[in-house]
Amino acid sequence: MTARTPTPRERFREQTRSEIKELALRQLASGGSSGFSLTRIAKALGLSGPALYRYYGSRDALVDALVTDAYLDIAHAIDDAGTAPSTPAEPRAWLHRLALAYRSWAMRRPHLHQLIQGAPLPGHTAAPGTSGGARAVLGPLLGPSLGIFAGAEPGAAVTPLVKEMTAWAGREPTVRNWVTVHTGPRIEHGAMGIALAGTVMAWSTLHGTVSLEMALQFAGMGHRGDNLLAAHIESLAEGFGL
Repeated sequence: MTARTPTPRERFREQTRSEIKELALRQLASGGSSGFSLTRIAKALGLSGPALYRYYGSRDALVDALVTDAYLDIAHAIDDAGTAPSTPAEPRAWLHRLALAYRSWAMRRPHLHQLIQGAPLPGHTAAPGTSGGARAVLGPLLGPSLGIFAGAEPGAAVTPLVKEMTAWAGREPTVRNWVTVHTGPRIEHGAMGIALAGTVMAWSTLHGTVSLEMALQFAGMGHRGDNLLAAHIESLAEGFGL
C-alpha cells in the first residue's frame, strides 16, 4: 500500500513542531531548566503564546516530546556502538563499549541527559509511559546482535534479582513480549530472567554513575569518571560470570 503524501498544512505543522523542539533544546543547552520559556520560544517563531499551544497542548507535552527524543538519541548511540564493525566478541568487552558510548553521549549532550534523569524541569509531570523510552536504550543489551547475558552464569549475589526478574516476566505478558522482540521468541524462561536482571543492573549502573558525575557529585574526589564506571562494569560482569 502506498503511503499517503502529507498535505502542505500537515508538513507545515510538523516543521513548526520540530522548530519548537529545537528552540527548546537550545534554551536547555544554554541556560538549563531556568532558561526554559514557552513565551520566548513563541516570540522567536513569531507566534503568540496561545498559538504555540496549537502545536503542543502544554509545557509538559513539549517536555515529554523532548524526553522521548532524548531516549531515542541515546538508544541510537548505544545501538551504533554495539553493531559497529569493530565490536568486540567478548560479552565483558561489549559491556565496557556500551558503557563508554553512554557516558560519551552524556558528555556530548548534557542537556539531553538532563531530560532523562527523572525531573527535567521543576514542576514537570510526565505523561504515563514516557519513561518507557528507557526500554529502547535497554534493547541493545537484550538483542541478538549482542546477547551479552546469553551465556551468563549468575553468582549468589545476583541470584535473588534474577529470581524476581524471572517471576516478573512470568506474570507480565508485556514484559515477555518486549524481551522477545529483541532476543527472539525461542529464549527460555530462565534465560529471560537472567537477561532482564543483567540488563536492569547495567542500566542502573550506567545511568546512576553517569548522572552523579554529570551533577558534579564526584568533584574533587581524585578519580576519573570513566575509571569509576569501568570498575562498576567489571563488578557487574563478575556478578554474572561473564
